[in-house]
Amino acid sequence: MTPRDKKDPRVTQNLQPTRRDRFLPLELLGISGGLAVFVGLIVLIATREFVLAGVALGVTFIISVVLLALFALAFKPTEAEVEDIHEQDAEARAKAARDRAEGDDRPRGH
Repeated sequence: MTPRDKKDPRVTQNLQPTRRDRFLPLELLGISGGLAVFVGLIVLIATREFVLAGVALGVTFIISVVLLALFALAFKPTEAEVEDIHEQDAEARAKAARDRAEGDDRPRGH
């Protein structure tokens, strides 16, 4: 914990993800898995080819995961999320300014 966190207990409380946020990836995988199993069973019943059903199941799973993740990203963030993004940006800029003032001019991200 930083000294700021000790002064303001709201900081650590606001950074904790909600239960819904924690389970969103599992929801996306569950929905994609359900769609994939459904398509795999339909293909298996229609063709009686296990390999073809497996391929259809895999392709459906991957496509549905990608599409559901893109749809989840397309939602507009709430006011609290926007505020949190701005706070994190301000903290990152302040830290970068402190590092430059201390003479640490190494490129970041390497």
